[in-house]
Amino acid sequence: MVHTKFPVITSIVVEQIIIHSEYLQREVILDIYLPVSVKGPELLSLLLINDGQDLPKMPFNKILDDLISKELIEPLICVGIYCGYERKMEYGTSYSADYTGRGAKAGLYTKFVFEELLPLIRKTYHIPSFKDKSFAGFSLGGLSALDIAWNQASEFNKVGIFSGSFWWRRKGYQDGYDDEQDRLMHLQVRKGGFHPWLRFFMECGTLDETADRNQNGIIDSIDDTLDLIVELKAKGYTDEHIHYLEIQEGKHDVPTWSKAFPAFLVWGWGRVIIN
Repeated sequence: MVHTKFPVITSIVVEQIIIHSEYLQREVILDIYLPVSVKGPELLSLLLINDGQDLPKMPFNKILDDLISKELIEPLICVGIYCGYERKMEYGTSYSADYTGRGAKAGLYTKFVFEELLPLIRKTYHIPSFKDKSFAGFSLGGLSALDIAWNQASEFNKVGIFSGSFWWRRKGYQDGYDDEQDRLMHLQVRKGGFHPWLRFFMECGTLDETADRNQNGIIDSIDDTLDLIVELKAKGYTDEHIHYLEIQEGKHDVPTWSKAFPAFLVWGWGRVIIN
């Protein structure tokens, strides 16, 4: 295990850890964003973030430092998990691979999270348990985050999905694809249950893509996200559980996600101000 420290900004310090995953059979780079001043580690929340290699491009350290130093959010530990060369195999849905076989290692990625990553974090930072745990991700990493949290709902409280790949499907468009039957995350939600503690933050940009498979004038990424919200509400989730953010002229890129991430952090961990 390689362990590197970066300079403190004001309220956080960033450390990098490189571990070998037996499940993924690769080295996994982790950027750990740690609050400097915390009364007790048991008061800390944990946020795991897929595609952690995108966070320095935001830059995430400044976003997090600014919100914590201004006391706009509670201190929390964030872990940016770098993707590997088999990103499209490790991310996806453990429920099923997509119609091309992508996502076949999603189950192994889930095992990595629970049996390798979380024990490492607890041991390294001497935190036996967290106040709560959440998962976030971008694009296919967002789909993966939701898939893991949905299927291990007792372990998580919040999910943040930015430009989520909710088009992930078990049939190709030329093979009899049907919106109602073939989108894998929608199917999982439909067959799943209601967990009242789970909350969902979903972001899409109006320029996220140009595809509009049903020609209704709404791009697929927004359509797929809104349809997933309908499925969640059919399970009993309400606007208290779900926050949808649509960014005008937002794209499928890091600059757009960097605009949305502060809103996600305040939504999830904003301090309650008592007058």
